[in-house]
Amino acid sequence: MPRYLFSCPVWHDAVVDDPLTCSAKGCTARAIWALLWNNPKLHTPERRKTWLACDEHRESLSDFLGARNFLKDVVPVEDAPPSSG
Repeated sequence: MPRYLFSCPVWHDAVVDDPLTCSAKGCTARAIWALLWNNPKLHTPERRKTWLACDEHRESLSDFLGARNFLKDVVPVEDAPPSSG
């Protein structure tokens, strides 16, 4: 049975010391930032989905979400609230 952290499956036998990685396509860099967002057509106003970003992709991922009025906040990954799954 998987458990979920930032909407990414983590299996019980996985190494939990692995750093969280950037959500940008093809990026394997360590995530530094949590981009908190929601799609108002799909989510209640208080719901927050999370994308993770390295320093290099923070701006481009934020711009993508911001252009759609989805971006709500950007916080250091260690300050991100737990995912609701």
